[in-house]
Amino acid sequence: MSDLTALTASRLVAGYAAGDFSPVEVTRAALEHAEAAQPRLNAFVRLLGETALEEARASEDRWRRGEPAGLVDGVPVTVKDILLQRGVPTFKGSWSVGEDSRPWDEDAPSVARLREHGAVFLARTTTPEFGWKGVTDSPRHGATGNPYDPERTAGGSSGGSAAAVAVGAGPLSLGTDAGGSVRIPASFTGTFALKPTYGRVPMYPASAFGTLAHVGPMTRDAEDAALLMDVISGPDARDWSQLGPVAGSFRDGLAGGVAGLRIAYSPSFGGQVDVDPEVAAAVRRGVELLTDLGADVVEADPGFTDPVESFHVLWFSGAARTTQFFTDAERERMDPGLREVSELGARMSALDYLAAVDERMALGRHMGRFHEEYDLLVTPTMPITAFGNGVEVPAGSGNPRWTGWTPFTYPFNLTQQAACSLPCGVDGDGMPIGLQIVGPRHGDALVLRAAHALYGAGVASGVRPPAA
Repeated sequence: MSDLTALTASRLVAGYAAGDFSPVEVTRAALEHAEAAQPRLNAFVRLLGETALEEARASEDRWRRGEPAGLVDGVPVTVKDILLQRGVPTFKGSWSVGEDSRPWDEDAPSVARLREHGAVFLARTTTPEFGWKGVTDSPRHGATGNPYDPERTAGGSSGGSAAAVAVGAGPLSLGTDAGGSVRIPASFTGTFALKPTYGRVPMYPASAFGTLAHVGPMTRDAEDAALLMDVISGPDARDWSQLGPVAGSFRDGLAGGVAGLRIAYSPSFGGQVDVDPEVAAAVRRGVELLTDLGADVVEADPGFTDPVESFHVLWFSGAARTTQFFTDAERERMDPGLREVSELGARMSALDYLAAVDERMALGRHMGRFHEEYDLLVTPTMPITAFGNGVEVPAGSGNPRWTGWTPFTYPFNLTQQAACSLPCGVDGDGMPIGLQIVGPRHGDALVLRAAHALYGAGVASGVRPPAA
């Protein structure tokens, strides 16, 4: 059954409909991969084996009757341990959350939509404490290794979800992204992830990081991400900032290609970012494929200076709010880096915060004008490949914070734009390299369309997922 774990969600659903295999067979195979990977990767907070098999048997019965519950009935999914899931605790990587601290009787909106569509919940995936940084390790659950080399990080903060998808523990996962947290691990693990336009996927409870935080699909390819977006973009009254209903399907027009699109390619944000040569070369090859496919690609930079200071004000104050009521004992058990940035955030004033909001709005206006000229922007997702596990920054970094090595991701959380990461090659050590496609706000379908075109052109052909 190991071959079943290599299939995308779209192919699984087609196979169920044709009677080629069953949700129970697929779930057993995915669980085997998850169990085999867990000792070396630590990608899961909790495996839901018996519950998952019960859900798979119910799905199998629905398919036998010709009455599937929805678009992903019987597809194994994993959920980042930030999002509420009925019946299991949400620890958020923190010792401050007790297993019996609440009844755990509510699903987050995206989880609820998956449940309505018949998904099989396979596992809860690891996260750093409250998802605060770009790697995945926490005092409570330890560090998550990269499937291509467990001694290296899977990235974060949705590193467990990316690792799960990479090793065949279900083709779909839910992650969150407030500064790059689905795109960073996708880049490091050779998988796909989309940060949708803010509000496109409802979020509840609201993130302490406010409107920086997005829920997004983590998958094997763009087609599966479009499928998952069709499921999780449904409305939910608990999110006051959600966007209106989607007109049509994200899969509509997915095969429309990129011919005639005007695409800006910024290899280094105008020389502001030092990009590893192997990364730069792989991304450029991906950009050349866009040209071959008929896009009008122009090397052009978005023309903004690094907004990291404003991002830090919003990020650190969010961390302070998250931990505001912690006891001394709880603070003692926190991730030391989170404790440090929380203390910095607590010293920031309302005027500091509003000044950061002003810069954020100016950046959003700037990118809005940029996209009047260019349909899409392409950059490296990350300037480097995965580094050693269990640390916030690479060895020799002159910056103590994770934002020092993620300059291509967090600006687009400030602007709330749609952005994805897809694999475009590997470095000399066999570690995956990611290419980022950024679209305007509400440009999610266009971002997915361009990514799908690149997959069709073989952009990821040299990236082989590791065995479980």
